[in-house]
Amino acid sequence: MTVSRATEEGRLASADVQPAGPYHKSLLFSPFAQVVALALLGILFGAIWPNAGAALKPLGDAFIRAIKMVISPLVFCVVVTGIAKAGDLKSVGRIGLKALVYFEVVTSAALLLGLGMANLARPGSGLHIDPATLDSAAVAKKTAGAALPGVGGFLLHVIPESVFAAFAENQLLQVLLFAVVFGCALVHVGQDKAPLVLSFVEQAGEVIFRIVGYVMRLAPIAVFGSMAYLIGQYGLSSLAMYAKLIAACYAAAALFCGVLALILRSFTGVSLWRFLKYTRAEFMLAIGTASSESVMPRMMDKLRACGCHPAAVGLVLPTGYSFNLDGASIYLSLATLFMAQAVGVQLSLGQQLTVLFVLMLTSKGMAGIPGSAFLALSATASAVGVIPVGAVALMLGADRIMDTMRVVTNLLGNCVATFVVARWENALDLETARRELG
Repeated sequence: MTVSRATEEGRLASADVQPAGPYHKSLLFSPFAQVVALALLGILFGAIWPNAGAALKPLGDAFIRAIKMVISPLVFCVVVTGIAKAGDLKSVGRIGLKALVYFEVVTSAALLLGLGMANLARPGSGLHIDPATLDSAAVAKKTAGAALPGVGGFLLHVIPESVFAAFAENQLLQVLLFAVVFGCALVHVGQDKAPLVLSFVEQAGEVIFRIVGYVMRLAPIAVFGSMAYLIGQYGLSSLAMYAKLIAACYAAAALFCGVLALILRSFTGVSLWRFLKYTRAEFMLAIGTASSESVMPRMMDKLRACGCHPAAVGLVLPTGYSFNLDGASIYLSLATLFMAQAVGVQLSLGQQLTVLFVLMLTSKGMAGIPGSAFLALSATASAVGVIPVGAVALMLGADRIMDTMRVVTNLLGNCVATFVVARWENALDLETARRELG
């Protein structure tokens, strides 16, 4: 697959949020500065008026719902347009296969890093928690009665019973599957027989990017509400008990980001630091709203502007939201050993390998399932057999604190995956990437 400069077709959302001219060249009025300023105000507001801060949760939730409103149609338009314009169906299959191989290797490395950090730092040692004192019912309430699907159930769930239901329920993998099938069918039919279809899908994508631009104007307000809720609801005192766990998780994430930087530089020659500067507003927004989904449309736009072919962006990035949860993988393996150490259980090498194997399965396809991290931890505790399942309740107080680490690492991992797979498939315009990031 060969690529051409795709910068202009992916500019609409960027133009809405970062219009040209001296006004936006000023740091004071940049989206990044606005988000940072409102995040700090939210923290201050939540600390001074915790009850009022806790009541501001709807501000962040409304913004995320508004973004989710356009994610499914946007993914459909980007994938269909990318496949139709590429015209090479074999390359679509290769991109998907290479992405899955990359995801499995990298998430396994993240799980191993989490286990290694847990053994080195031993964040749960010395807590001496009695499992009988923990409220297991709170975990059931957190998961809302949901369950992780088995392999067969997961594969079956990817196929939508109705295309309209997939869009209505925002089932991203189902929408992605339909988009791939639709794009392949459009290539087989040929643009001469359906000249208006591709034009309509492409123009619809441009309109959706414009809508994203409108929604993004509300990002600073959403960040203010989310941060005020976090501090008002949980306070800063909850950091004390989990201090070692938090430090271990964030240290492991930092090491993993260093690995991602090496992967990106080795495969593409692109600097991770320059990419982070280029997307700093998006990462700050993801941190402030505790959701990587809130920036998916903007990341798709910026990855295309950096020279990644639309087919690669449309296939790799959304799929990574289910299969390439690097931050969640680090957290799950670390949290499992933290629970064991906290209740005084020493896991042998064989038991830790069991943890690794179970998490390799349960960490896939967690997106969209309520309390999926707790379900994965419960399944892992049950599989190991020596960790009381009730110990999962220990993570209730720490889960929200870990959101920043998970969101940033997941998002960064998926962006790097898009670059790497695009380069692997010769679908990355390096000259465009260097020009944009330089």
